Amino acid sequence: MDDAWWDSLADALGAIAIVPSSRVAVRQEYLDRAMPQFLGFPVDTTVPVWTTAHGDLHWANLTGPTLSVLDWEGWGTAPAGYDAALLHAYSLLVPTTAAEIRLRLGHILDSPSGCFAELVVITELLQTTTRGENLDLEAPLRSRLRHLIDRF
Repeated sequence: MDDAWWDSLADALGAIAIVPSSRVAVRQEYLDRAMPQFLGFPVDTTVPVWTTAHGDLHWANLTGPTLSVLDWEGWGTAPAGYDAALLHAYSLLVPTTAAEIRLRLGHILDSPSGCFAELVVITELLQTTTRGENLDLEAPLRSRLRHLIDRF
C-alpha cells in the first residue's frame, strides 16, 4: 500500500473513533472475565478510553489500491485503538506488514490506550485458539504479550 492508502486508513480510523454510538463492539464485562483468564497475569481491566470502532478490522475488510472499509455489522464502542490493534495482531504472521502497521499507526498503538487495546485483542484472539481457530497466531500473540507486559 502506498502513502496515500496509509494516510486514508489513519484518517478513517480517526473519523470512526469520533462517531457517537450506543452500539457496543467490546463489553467491559467480557474484559473483566476474559483478560485475567487468557493473559495469564493480573491486569486492571478498566478500559481507559472508549471510542467507536469498526470492530472487525482485518485485511479481508480493507480494499486497495484505494481504501474502502468493508463489513460494518460489528461496529460500536470499543477500547481506543482497538481497530489498529486488531489489524496489527492479524498481521503478526507477516513481520514486515506488522512492522509497517506499527510505523504507520504507531501514534495509536504506542499510546497507553493503544497498548491496552492490544491486550484486549490478544485476549480475544487467544480465546479463539481454545476453539481451534487462529492457531497459527498463538505463538506470535504470546510473543507480543510478553513485550506488552513490561508496559503494565
